[in-house]
Amino acid sequence: MRLSVVLLVLLASVGAAAAQDVAGSADHPLIPRYEGARIERYDQRQYDEHVLVTGPAATGEQDTRVIEGKITRITYLLPPDRSVLEAFRNYQSALAGAGFEPIHTCERSCEAAMDALAQGYLYMALDGDDPRYVAARLPRAEGDVYASVLTTLISRDGGGTRQPVVQLDVVEIAPMEERMVVLDAFSMTRDLGEIGKAVIYGLQFDFDSDTLRPESAPQLEEIARALRDNADLNVMVVGHTDGTGSPEYNLGLSQRRAANVVAALTRDFRIAPERLVPVGVGMAAPVASNGTEAGRALNRRVELVQR
Repeated sequence: MRLSVVLLVLLASVGAAAAQDVAGSADHPLIPRYEGARIERYDQRQYDEHVLVTGPAATGEQDTRVIEGKITRITYLLPPDRSVLEAFRNYQSALAGAGFEPIHTCERSCEAAMDALAQGYLYMALDGDDPRYVAARLPRAEGDVYASVLTTLISRDGGGTRQPVVQLDVVEIAPMEERMVVLDAFSMTRDLGEIGKAVIYGLQFDFDSDTLRPESAPQLEEIARALRDNADLNVMVVGHTDGTGSPEYNLGLSQRRAANVVAALTRDFRIAPERLVPVGVGMAAPVASNGTEAGRALNRRVELVQR
């Protein structure tokens, strides 16, 4: 369906209604707003998970994908004299113009998307008349971006006023910022003596990789210091992963990560290789729930185990 120029001009990066936006809100830089719209609700999180509806499932529920990254959620109220269809076509065009590739589109029968996106976020009653939804992906070298747009009607003032609404959700994929502190040599030696192991979060790897990141250098130095100060100390270097992926894959990944830690300690810090044994246990020994990102972050770790 070819869009007319009249429809295309209805999207503008800054609208006259911007002065009425909720405090602290802003348009997402990749996706402009519909002209005359105002931001009714706004939420941004540097790292969280989001459920993206990717299609209707055979069960009658929905196909979804859980993605993680920087999340921006914007609820726009549109002028009452504009239609849901008009707004939706404009957003489809805007996404295409920004380089997004459609993943899933539904028109009229979009209950799954409405449930997944609106419930618990849009506090106004959804009429459900003529809903339209699109999910799309923008491939980028620095991390893909996923966007979903739900357009429908809401009832306000006890149902007396019906107004088009747009729910825009944008997820920018990026590795979570690692904020775990480096465990110093003294604490490491103490933990090994008291409980037989030391839990290490200061070793950081590239996403889904066994490559140690440069930020790991201070933690490697502390491990080497503890080993130099305790000449009789021999340890297993045990790699742990979170519960994302298959057990077989995680077992191999954790073994490779442990081996690379041993390689770095022997190569860069001249620790005798016979003092170190790399072991991977994958996802088999969690210390927190894998149901949340905070829990998964705790499960991704290296432990030194005295032997």
